[in-house]
Amino acid sequence: MRRYLPLLLISVFLLTLVLAGSTILAGYAGNRKADVKSLTVYTTLPVEQVAVLGQEFEKTSNIKVNIIPLTDKDLLTRLKVESASPRADLVLASRDVLVEAKKLNAFAVYTTEETDLIPERFKDNDDNWIGLWFDPIVFAVNLDALKNMPNQPSRWADLGKEPRLRLAMTDFLAAEASETLLNTMTSIHGEEKTLAYLKTIHPQIVQYAKFLATPVRMAGMGEADLAIAVHSEALRYINDGFPLKIIYPEEGTAFWLAGAGLVQKALHAAEAKQFLAWLITDNAQATLQKNRYYFIPTNPELLTYRNYAAKNLKLWDYTATMTREQKNKLLDKWVQSVRFSPK
Repeated sequence: MRRYLPLLLISVFLLTLVLAGSTILAGYAGNRKADVKSLTVYTTLPVEQVAVLGQEFEKTSNIKVNIIPLTDKDLLTRLKVESASPRADLVLASRDVLVEAKKLNAFAVYTTEETDLIPERFKDNDDNWIGLWFDPIVFAVNLDALKNMPNQPSRWADLGKEPRLRLAMTDFLAAEASETLLNTMTSIHGEEKTLAYLKTIHPQIVQYAKFLATPVRMAGMGEADLAIAVHSEALRYINDGFPLKIIYPEEGTAFWLAGAGLVQKALHAAEAKQFLAWLITDNAQATLQKNRYYFIPTNPELLTYRNYAAKNLKLWDYTATMTREQKNKLLDKWVQSVRFSPK
């Protein structure tokens, strides 16, 4: 027995070291886990766009971005139900959703030197939310078709002057960015004039598309002469080599706006503020463009914004405040008097 005693003592000693080491490592791992910071984002924006931003932010901040994609209605419902104990820290959504969320008193005031630079048209008057980037409606013209046009169409009124001009656009019922054009035109020109104008160009519409990209692709393929489309899709197809030219309407145009709001009583407010501050930097825009999302930032200090400053881009301000019910009634009138009227 004595001859095995040293081996037994060594075994006990080694086992003690292993157990002690495991305990230390477990405690270290627990502390490391506790050190990992995170925030939760509710969003109605395309999840793939928010995901690339979240992933890039995580690389430099070591803050995990948990993304919860929701419909407009579900997001607003959650904010209302969770108002006393919010689960979200930040909301990324379109302007219309942010406006409705403000009515629920869902947002905390957020203002910095950087957000102060953003033009008033792109943010809430009470600093409850800020716009991050926007997407104007433009004309994407086929270059071959443009050569045969007597004059370049540069105004909205020009579209109805040439009956042979084949137009494509996204159905107002299909996408919020497209519906923004209808609502903004109505805000500026009134319902009667807007519907009359849309009825004038209706015979030239070769397709009311279901997706924002389709009209641009049709113009690029020569299936339409001009697409009434969002700028981001037009620029994406141009960068992919399609023969298109972007024309910014001289008298102005509508724009879709994406923004963010810091949730009231957010559990991870510091992390949410850090992410929000990053979203209005050149790094965020570079991330979007690297992934072929070509929006225009609201921050005039950014390089991307300055690239468009000389484009003579004139924006219409959406001044009227319509409820979802009023917007639906307007859509119904458009469907009845324009969309399904004979050409």
